[in-house]
Amino acid sequence: MSRGRSAYHRRESRSLALQALYEADVTDHAPEACFRWLIEEGDVSESSLAYALELLEGVVQERRGMDELIQQYAPAWPVRQLPVVDRNILRMALFEIGHQPEVPHKVAINEAVELAKTFGSDSSARFVNGVLGSVMDAMDQDTVGAAAQEQPGR
Repeated sequence: MSRGRSAYHRRESRSLALQALYEADVTDHAPEACFRWLIEEGDVSESSLAYALELLEGVVQERRGMDELIQQYAPAWPVRQLPVVDRNILRMALFEIGHQPEVPHKVAINEAVELAKTFGSDSSARFVNGVLGSVMDAMDQDTVGAAAQEQPGR
C-alpha cells in the first residue's frame, strides 16, 4: 500500500475511533458496540477498520494512564470536565505517541490537531496542540517517556 493511501486510511481510522470513543464516553455504552454501529452505518475500508479498532481497544485499555498524563500536563482542567471531544482526541494521540512506534510523534500530534479542528470547538485545536506539545517537551527531557511506557494496563 502506498504511503499516501496509508495516511488516508489512518486518518479515516482516527475519525472512526474518535466517534466511537465519543459515543461511549457520553452514553456509557460499550466502546465496541459503538464501533459496530459505525461499521454498519458506513462504507469503510478494511484497513481503516483494522486501525480504528486497534486505536479504540488501545485507548480503552490504556485510558487510566493517559488520563493521568492529561491531568499532569493540563492541571487546570480536571479530565472529567474537559470537553468530551478534546479528552478523547488527547487519549488517542497519547496512545499513538506511547504505543504505536510506527506513527511518528509529529504525525500523531498533527492528526490530533486536525481532528480537533474538525470535531472540536474553536479553541480545541490550540488546547490539544498545547497539551501534546507539553507532553513532547517532557519526553524530550525524558521525564515522561519512561513513565508512559511503564504503565501497562493503566
